[in-house]
Formats: sequence, C-alpha cells, structure tokens
Amino acid sequence: MGIPVIGCHCPVCSSDSPHNKRSRPSAMLQVNDKSILIDCGQEFRLQALKHHLDRLDGVIFTHAHHDHSAGIDDLRAYYLHHNDAIPCLLSQETLKDLEVRYHYIFDGKMYPDKLASKLDLRIMEGERGQIDFIGVPIQYTSFKQTGMKVNGLRIGSFAYVSDIKEYDESIFEDLKGVETLVLSALRFTPSWMHLTVDEAVEFSKKVNAKMTYFTHIAHELDHEKTNAYLPSNIRMAYDGLLINF
Repeated sequence: MGIPVIGCHCPVCSSDSPHNKRSRPSAMLQVNDKSILIDCGQEFRLQALKHHLDRLDGVIFTHAHHDHSAGIDDLRAYYLHHNDAIPCLLSQETLKDLEVRYHYIFDGKMYPDKLASKLDLRIMEGERGQIDFIGVPIQYTSFKQTGMKVNGLRIGSFAYVSDIKEYDESIFEDLKGVETLVLSALRFTPSWMHLTVDEAVEFSKKVNAKMTYFTHIAHELDHEKTNAYLPSNIRMAYDGLLINF
C-alpha cells in the first residue's frame, strides 16, 4: 500500500526516518550500458523524477498485480523521448492479464500513435529458462502468488525474487551460486500472499547468498528495529538503495 499508509498513524507511518517512507517496490538494473526497469508500480513517475531516470532501455514485469504494473502509462514518456517502442520482457500469463487491465495499450487500433505507451513484447517461455534481453543474459524462474504466476530473475550473481509464496524446491537450483539476493518479506505475522520475515530468512539461508535485502515491506516493520533482529548478512532494503553486483 506504500508507506505511510493512507489514514494510518502507527509508529512506522508516523516515523521521520526516510527509511520508513516506502514507495511501491521495483528496481533499476544497470548492466553495461543498459538501464532495465523491474516492475512499474503506482509511483513510478515520482520514482523516475526523484532518481533522475532519464533513460530506459527495457522493462521487465515479474507479474501483473497492480502494485507492479500500474505505472505502465508513464512509460509513454520514454517512448515520446526516443520515438521507439520500449522492449518489454514478461511471461505469456502476465501479458494475458495486462492485456485485460490495460487493453488500450495493447489494442493498437484504439489510440493514435503517441497517445499510449508503446511496448516491444518479448516473452519468457515456460517455467524457467534463459533469454538474451537487449543484450543482457537473464535467467528466469517461476513461482506462484495466490495462483498468479510470478517470475524471479537472475542476472549473474544477482537475483530478484519478489511476491513469492508458493514455490517448488527446485527454485534453489535456479538460485545456486547467487551472492546478492533481493527477496520479499512482508511482516512478522503470517500472510496468505507473502513470506513472513522468518520464512524469508529461512529462504535466504537455503540460497546461501552472501547478502540478502528484503523488499515489499509492510508498515508493521520498522527499518532499524527489523535490521536489529535480522542476521548481519540480511538487511532491509529502502527507496534509493544502490547494490553493486
């Protein structure tokens, strides 16, 4: 829901700490000379302005939930700047859902040119595999969240695994050798959609990553207090965090 949550005055939502002010989770990968966005939520425009994301070479959608796709209209700005469709990597299942949610973007006959985001679609086939996306080799795996297919991503020694709840143990083969892991961990209490903090700690231990950063964090978790609880090689992520890999 983003933090602070509308109408909430809990200690985290009322906190002055910049680490407790969280927009919807996404990431910008910079590999060689390419800038690739992972997910595009409601605050994407504000995130892009704040972090000076003037260039975008491609977008990856891990799944179609609104907090990961609602900024899709703001991709139009990059199309207007470069006059070229933006390469977009996603699964067939995610595409099918987005075509319903944002039908006006995917129906090329609905709007004249330049009035909607233009995407050059590339499909992640099957449950796992590897694909060359705009010159960057990306390995992908799959898991479920309330029945919706979600893709985890791996680029070299870095992996991004968000919105995971139901998964096969084979995912740890896909993540073998990962040194830096970004993983979703909602809160301490159980959720039917996300891993708890303790479940995410156990997941990280199975991956055996050198460093893990928790993302997709609810307002029940204070940044500093949760960091004090976590093992030293697991930290809370925050808006603007830079990770080298």
